[in-house]
Amino acid sequence: MANEDTSLPEIKRILETVLLAGSGPMTLAELKRVFEVELSNDFLRRALEELRADWQGKGVELVQLAEGWRFQTKAEYQHYLDRLNPEKPPRYSRATLETLAVIAYRQPVTRGDVEEIRGVAVNTQIVRTLEERGWIEVVGHKEVPGRPALFSTTKQFLSDLGLRALSELPPLPEMAKNLQVSALFEEPPPTE
Repeated sequence: MANEDTSLPEIKRILETVLLAGSGPMTLAELKRVFEVELSNDFLRRALEELRADWQGKGVELVQLAEGWRFQTKAEYQHYLDRLNPEKPPRYSRATLETLAVIAYRQPVTRGDVEEIRGVAVNTQIVRTLEERGWIEVVGHKEVPGRPALFSTTKQFLSDLGLRALSELPPLPEMAKNLQVSALFEEPPPTE
């Protein structure tokens, strides 16, 4: 624990230790609890930014995500780690990814809204899969008959994508091209 005489280099070492040993992203509030003295959010952010700069040029980086701060492997080195752990990440169907994209870009939305945009029924298993993954959650109910659930993405969704906020999502045309779901977001061609 830091005391009143703790210097900035020591505070950075403590932050580094806590973040490297932690099991996931940590918020400023969680990091502040480590210290005996009260540190301001601005001071803590400056220390974290300096720590981030100290790790420049290494295979690991300190990043700020929606869920907080964490150390992570730089993308260009991930394939080396994949050789150690050859497990394949879960594969998601096109329907699941389309449903997630609609929720991410149009939130909060009901299942009916998603079905209207996609033009097909949304399987209950798709919603369950996204909820179990921690990527979407019910944030309320629409004030219409039946009071359908309103879905939004979670902070975990943003963190898993390496984002801090929804505003960092790629623009729709770029996302549609990358995921090859452009038909989902384009206006239908005019009929003659």
